[in-house]
Amino acid sequence: MFREHRPSGMEFTSLVESAGWQGIAEKGPAVLEEALSNSWYTITAVHDGRVIGMGRIISDGVLQALICDLIILPDYQGSSVGSGILKRLLARCAERDIPLVQLFAAADKAGFYKKFGFEERPAGAPGMRWVNRDLI
Repeated sequence: MFREHRPSGMEFTSLVESAGWQGIAEKGPAVLEEALSNSWYTITAVHDGRVIGMGRIISDGVLQALICDLIILPDYQGSSVGSGILKRLLARCAERDIPLVQLFAAADKAGFYKKFGFEERPAGAPGMRWVNRDLI
């Protein structure tokens, strides 16, 4: 069911659309495939030959890793697919002794990540981001 495999641009687009990330989906399969090709590690969940979920890591491979795009098709959410992907992403980081793994979670998903030991950043050291609103 789980494969160390990079989904195609079309498969990634389908997953992104299922998550409601229209600004990303509008980039199109070719751009999304390029994004995937720049990932450090990617894993997919496959059922009956169809990609039903994925997660990927962007990393320097030594000190830091950022988990991105943990997406599960709605029909498969709550069936341990996301847990299976996250466990494998974290195991890959542990294999390489990467000490700092980060992610950005939607507010309603924070509890899911806390079950795996993730902690919210303290108010005195908040995570920050810059978004080019012209591009998304």
